[in-house]
Amino acid sequence: MKRSNLPLLIPSDGLTVSIGKSEVRLILLTDRELGALAPKEKIFKVADRDGMYVAVLPTGTKAFRYDYRLNGRRETLAIGRYDPALKQTRDPEALEYGMGLSLREARTLLDRARLDVERGVSPSRAKVEKRTAANEALTFGGWAEKYFAFKADPKSGAEQLADSTLELRRSTYKRTLEAEIGRLRLEEITVPRARTVLEDIKDKRGPAVALHAREVVRAVFVHAQSSGMQVINPCDVVRAASIARLEPRDRALSPDEIRKFLTALERVACAPTLRMALRFVLLTGVRKSEFIDATWPEIDFDKGLWTIPAERMKASKAHVVPLSEQAQDILVAFRSCFAASEYLHPGRYDHDVPISNATLNRVIDAAVKIIQKDDPEFQPFGVHDLRRTFSTGLNRAKFDERWVEMSLAHAPKNRIAAVYNVNRYLSERRIMLQCWADMIDAWVRGESARELIADAKRRAAEVHEDDLDNDL
Repeated sequence: MKRSNLPLLIPSDGLTVSIGKSEVRLILLTDRELGALAPKEKIFKVADRDGMYVAVLPTGTKAFRYDYRLNGRRETLAIGRYDPALKQTRDPEALEYGMGLSLREARTLLDRARLDVERGVSPSRAKVEKRTAANEALTFGGWAEKYFAFKADPKSGAEQLADSTLELRRSTYKRTLEAEIGRLRLEEITVPRARTVLEDIKDKRGPAVALHAREVVRAVFVHAQSSGMQVINPCDVVRAASIARLEPRDRALSPDEIRKFLTALERVACAPTLRMALRFVLLTGVRKSEFIDATWPEIDFDKGLWTIPAERMKASKAHVVPLSEQAQDILVAFRSCFAASEYLHPGRYDHDVPISNATLNRVIDAAVKIIQKDDPEFQPFGVHDLRRTFSTGLNRAKFDERWVEMSLAHAPKNRIAAVYNVNRYLSERRIMLQCWADMIDAWVRGESARELIADAKRRAAEVHEDDLDNDL
């Protein structure tokens, strides 16, 4: 292991001891000094005693670590993380490496580790072996619970599942898999056994349930493998198509699927403006025909609005679309490329006609093929599914249903209030659509959008009556 080059800080408190005729100053940390340590741009460490120190991460985490030498090799043990909320010292037998610790408890584990080193035992390797043994002892049910906990944790970032998706998978496991394979170890769930279980589920509950159950099995094995387990995922052999084939009429992309699609889209061999066109449809939630036939007089760059005239709307009623910053950037690019055309995106060979009705779907198909090289289970979709993704994504984020429906140009059930309400929520919809664009950007970066959503809802709730009057 390489010697650390992290800066070493010395706290003021210490203890002087005599060794022969010499005096040695031993540095000891205090809880007060630990609490005062502020994170920096780079990780740094502060010494305590006997090789233990605190590594202060840029995130603010303060981790106790112990450097030692064994058999001529330098090793580091991650003792645990500092938890200032711990006031009472626990029984030493209850302490484990890796848990939240007080300073006193960390020193207790340090003494335990030093005794191991004196006996020639590596505490770092022993910790890994113990964790590995615990993992190997887990049944499929145990791994399923670890998987659900990971997917529910906000700290999982882009890996976190929507509550509705997580509830569906947990319910599917409880109803169809727990009794059959919950108590089996992972290596006991062979390809033939997995196929038999899934075929039984198909016979008893139908193909859709069997496919959901297969997805749960596949996901749990993937999680175990990413945790270091050397096991074969039976669903690498038991493909979804071999269990059942469903042709879903409705398709809404999840945040992870949006990330995969937009990433693959950049690799499609087509005009850059076609990639922008698909992003624009996803950002605005409009129908394909509403975008294809759109002309420049409908765009108000000054107000950041796109007004689709009544004659082009399905409900024969004008529809106003607040444009996010990202959507306006795309329109600027269109204007630069197609300044001579009246259409936002004209045809390839004739700028006097709009883009072909099938062009965007062909680009999507090309992106899906790229995705399926790495993810054969990725399901195809069309342009209209981007509108459905827009609707589903905003509803899952729990934005006001009225704002979402009006963004989709759906007429309110109360026809008498329709004219009044369509315009009333323009300010809120502007905030929501900007948030939607920012959500997509966050997902593409592999980040969570929770804070973006919470902030947008807070700002939308603070829309003043003056703003409402201006909307009427």
